[in-house]
This record gives sequence, structure tokens and C-alpha cells, in this order.
Amino acid sequence: MKTIKSRLIASLMILATSALLLNGCKRENLDDNMNAAEDNALAEVTFNDVKSIADEAAEGGLASYKTGASDGIMSTCATITHDTLSDPRVLTIDFGDVNCTCNDGRTRRGIIIVTYLGPYREPGHVHTITFDNFFVNDNQVLGTKTVTNNGYNDDGNLYYSIEVDGSIIRANGAGTLTFVSSRIREWIEGESTPERTDDVYLVTGTASGTNSEGGSFTAEITSALRREVACHQFVSGTVEVTPANRPVRSIDFGDGSCDNQATVTVNGNEHIIQLH
Repeated sequence: MKTIKSRLIASLMILATSALLLNGCKRENLDDNMNAAEDNALAEVTFNDVKSIADEAAEGGLASYKTGASDGIMSTCATITHDTLSDPRVLTIDFGDVNCTCNDGRTRRGIIIVTYLGPYREPGHVHTITFDNFFVNDNQVLGTKTVTNNGYNDDGNLYYSIEVDGSIIRANGAGTLTFVSSRIREWIEGESTPERTDDVYLVTGTASGTNSEGGSFTAEITSALRREVACHQFVSGTVEVTPANRPVRSIDFGDGSCDNQATVTVNGNEHIIQLH
């Protein structure tokens, strides 16, 4: 009787241990699924955000990226310096040495440097964005972003080729992700007005890189990402991220509503992530 009881206890312990291990594996896989998706979403949003800051600064202000009511060039979060005598010209956006909370809720510090030749809306215009100790929410942004004006497409919209070769060192030692992308950004609304808040862009293209866990991935925008300048996130569109030897993760940025969430689908299972 004692032997049977001992065997029963041992079997229950094995089952319990197996269940814990299985749950641990599921949790690990879920975390990995979310990490890959979150890293790609972070890169998408961060490098698009840098382009929006440069655009707004070039037009003489940073209303969307400062605190306070003033629309002047000097803001409580950033100082803009525009050297129009150099060749190429240089636009410097300095958020200072300490974190400043901007109107979009993100903290920033450091410098964005934009070099360019010719007017932004002129076909053939090229501007290049680099960084000097620049951080967003304590994530350090590194690399180069190059934007080329291709003129007007068949729909009568200005469109730009955008190349990124960058990386992000995540805060709190959470790893480094690399991001290399080739995109087309089409200006579909607001180009004919001086206001920026009515500007709307569609972004398409592909990317590749490594996530913060060191694994490689490729990404393709399968439904154009819609960026409304009045919102600080993409409001719709879908990106499919394919890590090496892992299932595809589909990131859906929403139905057009302005929020900070996206839905990630892996193997038919949906998860909500927060965009930063």
C-alpha cells in the first residue's frame, strides 16, 4: 500500500512539474512573439516620428513636440538652429541634455541633425537625418535616415523614397535592435495647405534587421500604414514581421482611430501591444 501511494505521489509531482515547464515554455514563446512584434513596431514608430519632427522644424516650429501654448521656434523642449549659409544646409533640433516631456507624451533628449539641398517640396530634394546622443523614452536612436523627393506620382501626389539604416538601444539594458528599411511615403492629403495638422501620408515598403533578442527578421507592409500628422501614431495599416525560423507576426495598427495600441496576431492568436 505504501509503495502504491509513493508511486502515486511521484506521478503527481511529475505531472505538476511538466505542467509548470509547459506553461513556462508557452509564456516564453508568448514573450518572444510579443518582443519581436514590439521591437518592429518601436522601430516603425520611432523612425517615422523623427521624420515628422524634421518636417515640422523645417517649417519653423515644433508645435507637436513641445510643451506650452507658444508656437514659436524656441520651445520648452527643443531649440531649432537653421544654418542656411552652409552647403549643404543644416537644421539642428536640440532637445537638451535632460529628458523633456513633449506634447505627444514621449520624453526626448539629445539632438537631431538634418542636412539638405534644395526646398523640401522640390522634386530631387534630398535630406539626411542623423543623431547626436538622441533618446526617446530613454531608448537611444542611432543611424541615418535619407529622404528623397521623387516628384508627383500618377495620382498627383508628392511621394518620397525613404531609406533607414539605424538601430535602437532599448532602455534599462533591454537589448539593441537594428532596422534597415526601404519605404515609399505618399503625401495624400494636406499638401496644398500651409497647415501641418491636415497632412496625411501612406507608407509602404519592406525592412529587415535584428530584434533586441538578437534574432533576425524581415518585415513587409501588407496594407499601407496611414499616418495623420494630427495623431502621433499610425492609425491604420498592417505589417507582417517574419523572424528567422518563427511564425509570421501580423501587426495591425487599427481602424483609423488615434490611439497607442496595435493588435499582433500569431498563429491565429491575437494580442494587444502598447505603442511607445
